[in-house]
Amino acid sequence: MVPSYILTLADASVTLETVGGKGLSLAKMIGAGLPVPDGFHITTEAYRQFVAANGIHPCVLAVLKDVDITLPATLETASRMICDSFAEGEIPPDLVSAITKAYSALSHPAGDGDKSVAVRSSATAEDLPEASFAGQQETFLNIRGADALLGAVKKCWASLWTARAIAYRVKNNIDQNTVALAVVVQEMVNAEAAGVLFTANPINGKRDEMIINAAWGLGEAIVGGMVTPDTIFVDKATGRVKKMEVAEKTVITVETESGTRQETLNDARRNSRVMNEAQVAELVNIARRIEDFYGQPQDIEWCRAKDRISIVQSRPITTLPEPEISVPTEWKLPRGAYAVMRNNIVELMADPLSPLFATLGVSAINRSLTRTMNESFAMRGIMPDETIIVVNHYAYNNGSVSLKGMARLIFGAGKILRMMFTGAVERWTEKGRPLYKQTVEGWQAKNWRAASSIELVEAVKQLVESAIDAYAALVSGVIPAAWITEALFTKLYNRLIKRRGDPTAPTYLLGYDSLPIRADKSLYSLAEWARKHSDLTICLQRTPNSQLAAMCESEIVPGDVQPTVWQEWRARFYQHLSAFGHTIYDLDFIHPVPTDDPAPVLEALKLYLRGQGTNPSTRQNEAAERREQAVQAMRQRLRGLRLKWFNQYLASAQKYAPLREDGLAEIGLAYPLIREMLSELGERFAREHIIAMAKDIFWLTEDEVLVAAGRLDAGLAGESMAEKIPLRQAEYRAALRVSPPVALPQMKIFGFDLMSLKAKRGRGGKGDVIKGVAASPGKATGIACVLHGPEDFGQMKPGDVLVAPITTPAWTPLFAMAAAIVTDVGGPLSHGSIVAREYGIPAVLGTGVATRRIQAGQMITVDGSAGTVVLHSE
Repeated sequence: MVPSYILTLADASVTLETVGGKGLSLAKMIGAGLPVPDGFHITTEAYRQFVAANGIHPCVLAVLKDVDITLPATLETASRMICDSFAEGEIPPDLVSAITKAYSALSHPAGDGDKSVAVRSSATAEDLPEASFAGQQETFLNIRGADALLGAVKKCWASLWTARAIAYRVKNNIDQNTVALAVVVQEMVNAEAAGVLFTANPINGKRDEMIINAAWGLGEAIVGGMVTPDTIFVDKATGRVKKMEVAEKTVITVETESGTRQETLNDARRNSRVMNEAQVAELVNIARRIEDFYGQPQDIEWCRAKDRISIVQSRPITTLPEPEISVPTEWKLPRGAYAVMRNNIVELMADPLSPLFATLGVSAINRSLTRTMNESFAMRGIMPDETIIVVNHYAYNNGSVSLKGMARLIFGAGKILRMMFTGAVERWTEKGRPLYKQTVEGWQAKNWRAASSIELVEAVKQLVESAIDAYAALVSGVIPAAWITEALFTKLYNRLIKRRGDPTAPTYLLGYDSLPIRADKSLYSLAEWARKHSDLTICLQRTPNSQLAAMCESEIVPGDVQPTVWQEWRARFYQHLSAFGHTIYDLDFIHPVPTDDPAPVLEALKLYLRGQGTNPSTRQNEAAERREQAVQAMRQRLRGLRLKWFNQYLASAQKYAPLREDGLAEIGLAYPLIREMLSELGERFAREHIIAMAKDIFWLTEDEVLVAAGRLDAGLAGESMAEKIPLRQAEYRAALRVSPPVALPQMKIFGFDLMSLKAKRGRGGKGDVIKGVAASPGKATGIACVLHGPEDFGQMKPGDVLVAPITTPAWTPLFAMAAAIVTDVGGPLSHGSIVAREYGIPAVLGTGVATRRIQAGQMITVDGSAGTVVLHSE
């Protein structure tokens, strides 16, 4: 097979490995119809052939052994020795022939018969989204003649080994042995003006503003920083010039017989503007097309000759600041809503909602909950159609019942309660859970990756709605039944039965083998197995969690672990994830579950590997033993009516309590599949440049996804929506910085919010005291560890006080480390309080402000009996 030394610049088959980052970018832009000067690629195969023919690679390896990037002299010495090898090397005859033949084929000869070309380096680790490598390799302009071209090509190859390029690769962890360099040869544009355009403001991160630098002559003076260019600020949408700063341009780069030189600029151009409004608008239009094509902000080099604009390079902007916007201050309810609260199912949506969940997800919730209320409790026409509404990206439970509906609700309360308790368990065990599981398994068995894009969207909607149907089966029976029966038992026990020294009421309801406890026991058993293999234990403890997860997925076997041990570990770990990896941290599917991001699980595993935390089996057995002993002691002591009441109310509470935790832990059964489907859809969108990356799909709305999916299925080009995403992400970050009101509307008199004042007196507490719900008794003092999600799990240390917006079953492994629990959202019967009691640690939930008022590292005292958190000044 003949080596591919030369490819046309427009060749659609080029790859990063064959033509490097710059060459690939230029080829793509030509394919998209953008104004790029013609030319050809000298591929990386040519570079490797030259290196092999001259025996340069052994020299490179030997020289790099002595390099220390903290010692610049070693970099300079290594670079000089390697570049000397390139300069002394001879280009093989077949390669010379291929280059000169491609050069002769270029059109538009110069006046003397030779062609003037630009010779540009294009490395395989260049112009990438994560590392631009800008300016690391060389470019040579106005090269004429075959000999000059061959000399410039050798210099480009050698520039792969400049001191700054070697250091840059070391700093960015790029293997020096695998890099190669292609060369782009393009027709030379004798530019009257040239410059750089950023499709987003690199100073403040504004995505709706472009910045242009422009100077007279060739672009070398700008790129090299030898001239102060004009700076033009442009509105991206309209192309209108917002501000033009005309600089004094003292230097110009011009062509010579062969090459370029800098000259002093003394004519009228020195203080005149380089571009007029029409030229700016034309350039901005081209830049918009480039950004839309790539789906992300671009750093573009351009030039202008005879009123024709050409693009000579485009690469991603790698240092663009994230846009920031002001935090929301107005909390206005939509028309028709007059009273909303952050309670019930909203407790599983503590964070701001992603755009896709706020549309597709919330509409599925509203359909499901409305159907459940109508069919299970005959409440048609009573509850509002939209059970969940979104205000400033936060979910609220809509309690805006009409007067007629309120009357029906009051007079029908007894009937509704009877229906709630009738078949409450069966509604979950015989209908809700089986139907949910059947739906998930049905889609898992299908070849859904072959489905159309619209079918994928509909599948996601069906799975989300199925998850909410399952939740509705719980919330319409097991959950309220558990809440009511536990509350009744507690009240009866405390008022009529409990004596000084008797166990607390929760003692009688703890020690059951719930799904979160089984997950914790499985993880502990996995750690116990791993501890039998010292090499595996050392590897697991010292390797970062993200890297461990990647190694497991790629089947890479660490060099210091026996392959059979590693494969057994992988099998056991994935068995654990298969059984328990669907537990959710948040109902919004933008948040990964342990199955697709096991890093938080690995962090909890390392706790057990270090011998920290209590054996969950021992803890559960002890709780179960305390429960049985307490029950038996009470039955022996009580007589008559009190014994009857004790047995009756205890039996009801013990019937529902274990089911509640199992049910909540299984709400996420569909979530691994939902995220897989959305990832597949995101990949399709990214390939068509609708979004930059697959994960950006979560920042689109349901309508936008449906339109894009429909166009893909019809074979039509999708419109880029990439530029919308940074602003939406900025809005999300702004929403994260505020504490959403617990209830709306806000009641303001003379500018003061009465609900806010109430919150400060109640949940907010006075001074150094925060008040909340007393959820698990006891008192503990410790360092606050404020975690906003699973990505923060690695910050938790044994003995810390866990402070979080909310805890779901997926947070359970952290309870083994925590001295106490404090949350923004939750009540005495939410997951956090139940598990805290299982673990015997105090908990204060529903503070509303904990994650914002408590600072990470602050010493706090949690009183789970009084429902207070004291903030210590030191």
